[in-house]
Amino acid sequence: MARGFWAGLSGNERGALWMLMAAVGFTFNATLAKTLAQSGMPVFQIAFARAFFALAPLLPFLLVGGLRAFRTTHPVTHLLRAVCGAGAMVCGFYALSTLPLATVTVLGFTVPLFTVLLSVLLLGEPIRWRRWTATLVGFAGVLIMIAPRLAGETGGFVLEWPMLAGIGMALGIALAVIMVKRFPAGESQPVMVFWFCFASILLTAPFALLQWQPPNREEWLLLAGIGVTGFVAQSLIIKAYRSGEASFVAPFDYAKLPIAVLLGWLLFAELPDGATYLGSAVVIASTLYIARRESRLSGRPTAARPEGRG
Repeated sequence: MARGFWAGLSGNERGALWMLMAAVGFTFNATLAKTLAQSGMPVFQIAFARAFFALAPLLPFLLVGGLRAFRTTHPVTHLLRAVCGAGAMVCGFYALSTLPLATVTVLGFTVPLFTVLLSVLLLGEPIRWRRWTATLVGFAGVLIMIAPRLAGETGGFVLEWPMLAGIGMALGIALAVIMVKRFPAGESQPVMVFWFCFASILLTAPFALLQWQPPNREEWLLLAGIGVTGFVAQSLIIKAYRSGEASFVAPFDYAKLPIAVLLGWLLFAELPDGATYLGSAVVIASTLYIARRESRLSGRPTAARPEGRG
């Protein structure tokens, strides 16, 4: 019956369901990372484990085809993408150690805004005034969200490091997305995932070893869960965009916010303030507009895809 139900769905409906499952996966991934970060585990150790355990699903490809299956002619681009992605992971895990889960989730929604800016600066892509306006409105939403955190106890200007780290996370993911755009069409997803994880392991290992805290059995399970859920969620996003039109599928990614609010409340006793809700509404509206505008201008269903999450 389940097979018949699935066969009866349209491509867009299947894509929406894949995206909803990806949203659940990424939110659980962040929840596991937050649990470890709040327990005092170093963020570099968490990032190292995220990359290390994400390689596990690729072992069958490695055993069958060997390293030849992951041969690439773009090692520099892979390395740059890994630097950006690993930096984004470290910033994100540090932000999760202090900020509410929902707040970090909303900051992740700003990736399309940074991608617009970086596309102009690094790729020379032309951007029309409407997308510029939507981008500025989106960043205004971020300011609305962080405004209550800008005023210190004495009335001075204070910007918390975790908030800066959350913004750095979004910037790092956007840079990784830009790197993905530099790959030719023939570069397969398994190859990109393999080299991202391998390079991220090399980049984070020295810092992780310097701060290493021997995990207990429960912490090992959480670390493995972070790697596996991250890999699975990323695979689900790929399925979502391959099944349906990106302009239809992309908005379902915002299901992460109510899931994050619920998990933050149940597991960490967190409730977002009014500024977070208002700012997130502005950010979501602006990124949705950018995605729809891009779809109309390109003449085909496209949207900013989160390949750079690693």
